[in-house]
Amino acid sequence: MSWDFRVGIEEEYFVNDAPKRDIAKAKIREFFAACREGVSGDIQPEMLEPQLEVATKPSLDFADARAQLAGLRSSVGAVARDFNLSIMASGTHPLAVWARVRPNAQPRYGKVMHDLQMLGSRTVLCGMHVHVEVPDLGMRVDIMNRIQPYLPLLLALSTSSPFWQAQRTGLLGYRLAAYRELPRTGLPDLFESAADYQRYIDTLVAARAIENSTYVWWVIRPSLKHPTLELRVADSCTRLDDTIAIAALYRCLVRHLSLDTQLNAGQTGASRAINDENGWRAQRYGIHGSFVDEKTRTAKPVREILEETLDMVAEDAKELGCQRELDLARWIVARGTSADQQLTLFTEAVGRGLSNRDALAGVVDWLSAETMGETAIRH
Repeated sequence: MSWDFRVGIEEEYFVNDAPKRDIAKAKIREFFAACREGVSGDIQPEMLEPQLEVATKPSLDFADARAQLAGLRSSVGAVARDFNLSIMASGTHPLAVWARVRPNAQPRYGKVMHDLQMLGSRTVLCGMHVHVEVPDLGMRVDIMNRIQPYLPLLLALSTSSPFWQAQRTGLLGYRLAAYRELPRTGLPDLFESAADYQRYIDTLVAARAIENSTYVWWVIRPSLKHPTLELRVADSCTRLDDTIAIAALYRCLVRHLSLDTQLNAGQTGASRAINDENGWRAQRYGIHGSFVDEKTRTAKPVREILEETLDMVAEDAKELGCQRELDLARWIVARGTSADQQLTLFTEAVGRGLSNRDALAGVVDWLSAETMGETAIRH
């Protein structure tokens, strides 16, 4: 190929009041100021005040991307401790109540909140985004269409949001259920071409419905700022291993689809609806469920689909030098996702007689410690 499929990763974190284990309500501005002064790297605020996003620089290998993220988690976490705060990577916050969370006062977010009203206030959610280099817009749109059958798998591997409003939801990935309250979310339509996609964006901008394409919040989208296709389906991953595994799998899929231009070329309205159904099944059951196979009209276990997908992209992983990182996806299935661990900790705590709130506080402790202390691959 004529490009290198460089990768960039963005992680969103909650900022917690460490003693209370709840989402932070004080010292947040001072914390951000200290991060800007003392932390090297890309750190940005989010739509709600006690959230932040970190981003890696574009990279050719995952050892570099991992080192960047490990450094950001550690250094931002160290600043948080100075303010008696903590950071936490998870799709939802086990104890947060959305009505008590302050929005970001910056003008851009003020405009968004004015438009979204209560829906914006309910986005107490954190995701993980992966950018993979695809220089041509036409190819970005084409791959955006054809990669849709694999998005539920990437979501299932990332699930870290089993709690909402201090309650067990019954889902492993609740984040997208809340996020889909917003406009311009979920799966993108199957655009015929780059011109078709651009016509959609240009029409909304001309009508002043949106300012630009960053206001389109699909689970996958062409980036406005970079020549990349941006994955947005994943929950924020508590374990750094999981972030790297999902990013590696996504990068391999993008390469594979760019080479095999006929793979999933016949996507239809029915295909998109089946992909959407499988997205729901990923939210509900995570890695323990099954997805509808359009060709065989049967339900296949997620574990089987993962193995088939890993076999399919094995040569891509070899060419990209990320076989070790790709193998970490099997480890997710072997030991469970963050959501699985959260539910185990919660159930064990309740079984020991702890109250619902105290059990959830223990979950927050694990989420914070794992986020700020992850430095090495664990097997």
